[in-house]
Amino acid sequence: MKRNMLSAVLIVLSVSLFLVVSGCAPQEPELGTEENPIVWAFVPSGDTQEISAGGRAVADMIFERTELVVEASVATEYAGVIEALQSDPPSAHMASLATFAYVVAADRGVAEAELVAVRYGRPFYDGQIIAGADTGIRTLADLAGKSFARPDPLSTSGWIIPSLTIRAAGVNPDTDLSRIVDAGGHTGVITAVYNGDVDAGATFVDARGNVEEDFPDVYEKVQVIEVSIPIPNDGVQFHPSVPDDMKEQIIQALLEIAETEEGAEALGQAYQWQGLERHGDDFYDPFRQTLQAAGVDATALMGD
Repeated sequence: MKRNMLSAVLIVLSVSLFLVVSGCAPQEPELGTEENPIVWAFVPSGDTQEISAGGRAVADMIFERTELVVEASVATEYAGVIEALQSDPPSAHMASLATFAYVVAADRGVAEAELVAVRYGRPFYDGQIIAGADTGIRTLADLAGKSFARPDPLSTSGWIIPSLTIRAAGVNPDTDLSRIVDAGGHTGVITAVYNGDVDAGATFVDARGNVEEDFPDVYEKVQVIEVSIPIPNDGVQFHPSVPDDMKEQIIQALLEIAETEEGAEALGQAYQWQGLERHGDDFYDPFRQTLQAAGVDATALMGD
């Protein structure tokens, strides 16, 4: 009995070894197929359902042009997308990270910039620090002792640049703000300030338009007290493991999609993108220099 069992084990091992040596061993399905889709990770800068719907529509258009299967996935925060890119194997192959989060991911070797979004005719945007009209906050110095909402700890326009700006005005965001609230997105920040849940906050310019339909008086109740330096827009980045030819197919498809009426509508629904431009990692160097001048280490600030 034992000899028969031993013989069976030896047969299984022999067959397995033969399959490996002959190249017939089971392999992971090819990337870009139904069995192994290219995962494109988004973050909720606005309404999650709108981003998801727009992302799915763009993914379908990519398939029509390339026959590559892309799966749009909306994460809850920037850190989650970076973790997905860092996993082995990566659980995200494409991402649409904002500037600071991209710099962190690039410095960790898990993201490479290829496309940058265009809004209002330029690949840059501005951040804004806002406050409730009835809070008495008119200057950055007035933020001392006040509560503050941010979209995400890694949001460039919603925290990284505002925190440096606030600090430069003599208010230490770590100790002088009474409370910091993570609102889960720019729309959440506007809503929190509008409702009086917090005194102030920071978003991109002008996120108030995201809630104007529900709150027609938002421009009166939520006031802008500071506008930031120009910040590179978000865009499309790829994990280094994505083959160059596959990456190029997707890039060309997205550039074509952005030029169509249907594509522009879907990109606008997802991220208010009005176009796409090709830019590599060096596009972000001026922003890196801003961080360095302020003594900020992007990777250290994010933590492990």
